[in-house]
Amino acid sequence: MAQDKTPIRICLATQNRHKVEELQSLLVSLAPDLAGQVVLTSLGELGIHDDVIEDGATFADNARIKAQAAFARTGLWSLSDDSGLEVVALGGAPGIHSARWGGEPRSDLRNIDKLLSDLRDVPAADRRAQFHCTLCLYGQPAGSVAPQVIWRDGLCTGTLRESLLGQGGFGYDPLFVPDLAELVSSGLSAERAGLTYAELRADEKNRLSHRTRALLALLPDLRALIG
Repeated sequence: MAQDKTPIRICLATQNRHKVEELQSLLVSLAPDLAGQVVLTSLGELGIHDDVIEDGATFADNARIKAQAAFARTGLWSLSDDSGLEVVALGGAPGIHSARWGGEPRSDLRNIDKLLSDLRDVPAADRRAQFHCTLCLYGQPAGSVAPQVIWRDGLCTGTLRESLLGQGGFGYDPLFVPDLAELVSSGLSAERAGLTYAELRADEKNRLSHRTRALLALLPDLRALIG
């Protein structure tokens, strides 16, 4: 008789329990075989409320900084993400600065206003962009003397509108129109082409999501951890 696999507990490098619940739900929907095998917890649930300075130059740097700090505090395999919007005409900006592109105090509207101002002389055909998510899994395998760092990326490409459209989502969603190829590859109808992230239903956006794609890329690594 085959032995049951031992569940693995992973610390998500956040103090937000809601984010843990969202990721746990997404994980189960993408990989039902991992239900009960990968159990996520948060720093907050473990009584850790320290802030980490994210001073990396890339999404991968910042994701590692957060995951490494969580591992150092908990001893658990730790998972973090860093993500943002990269605009070709702006040399990849706002990138790692996406959440604070409009300055302080931070707000989606300030970020969008700044981005539209940056792109005011850029024609519609040249407003290419992508949402980029990097996941970092950091921990120490049994019997190993050194930690292991695993990065996985997810992308969704599209274009940016010149004005906001749609009521859903958050951040830059009302500007971002995913490419037709992205819709089709995610199993969505071509009839949804031309809609912004903010016009798509939540389940449709989740299928296109850069975070979903990064998590899909990470699934083999999670399965390897539980044996």
